[in-house]
Amino acid sequence: MSNSITIIGAGLGGLTLARVLHVHGIPSKIYEAEPSAEARTQGGQLDIHEHNGQAALDAAGLIDEFRAIIHEGGAASRVLDQHAAVLLDEPDDGTGARPEVLRGDLRRILLESLPDGTIEWGRKVDSVRSLGSRNTADERADGRHELTFADGSTVTTDLLVGADGAWSKIRPLLSDAKPEYVGTTFIETYLYDVDEKHSAAAEAVGGGAMYAPAPGKAIAAHREAGDIVHTYVQLNRTAEWFAGIDFTDAAAATARVAAEFDGWATELTALITDGETAPIPRAIHALPDEHRWDRVPGVTLLGDAAHLMAPSGEGANLAMFDGAELGRAIAAHPDDIEAALSGYEEAMFVRSASEAADSHVILDLCLGEGAPYSLVDFFTGAASVSR
Repeated sequence: MSNSITIIGAGLGGLTLARVLHVHGIPSKIYEAEPSAEARTQGGQLDIHEHNGQAALDAAGLIDEFRAIIHEGGAASRVLDQHAAVLLDEPDDGTGARPEVLRGDLRRILLESLPDGTIEWGRKVDSVRSLGSRNTADERADGRHELTFADGSTVTTDLLVGADGAWSKIRPLLSDAKPEYVGTTFIETYLYDVDEKHSAAAEAVGGGAMYAPAPGKAIAAHREAGDIVHTYVQLNRTAEWFAGIDFTDAAAATARVAAEFDGWATELTALITDGETAPIPRAIHALPDEHRWDRVPGVTLLGDAAHLMAPSGEGANLAMFDGAELGRAIAAHPDDIEAALSGYEEAMFVRSASEAADSHVILDLCLGEGAPYSLVDFFTGAASVSR
């Protein structure tokens, strides 16, 4: 196979694609807007599922490396009410079906698995254009695209893969769909040295994930390796409500968010008020559940660029599985890239639509009128989502 493959975005999905291609002897190039791999922290803990995330890592030949970064005991979960009464407490069962790892560690093992020079950092896409179609006289231009970067440089490629997340610059080549705010925002903060400095909050969180949900609001937290607790405050509020909070004033923003939990147990609200990092709002956006597009020669999408949805524990898993499946499809059809892309997309559309529908259910279990008992029912099997 001699055609060039260009991947935009060095997130988990793009890296998995490049790695699976490399396993099959197929070179690719990743262009990433961030200036380096260490330019920013990579988010919190992820539970990596057997049927998609771990399957992708197996296809990438990285299962042993993955097992070495598992946070043992991190798959424990508990549900509390607003008074910190424990409604459900499930220990890590040790089966490895959904082990927890830090996103940064997972990204690192993928980065380390790629040949030197695979990634070019600090390469932000400014624009992209098609160089031809099946109606052009120059058949060599069919499916080729030209990328222009912020520094004015250009690259031409035979196959372009948008792995560039929610606000993808590649998506408009395929679809007019744009992410829309779902009405929920997560606010992140961290506590450090928790067992010594924040013992009551640490005890409430336990050894893994803790959820304290109520209608329209929740406090959730993960215990991470290194005696760290990563908190995600969840609020159903309008974008205008959040725009009225000055998050550049950390103390005032913290107080405003904490006020929404007046009367809650202090060991829970301490996860907000004692935060040792400035609160960061993460407005949750999603693409349409049935997002799909007609086949366009020489270009496709994976991960959030293709099927952004509300958090449900599947985003990273789906992105990696997309990357692995696309890599395997290309390897299976090295002389017919369009056949590879068609097969990949049709399967991806089906699984992403199903997961997008489930994401609404999960969000309602956590923040709907039945919370917190609806979430307890989900964990115990009394309520379920499709699989």
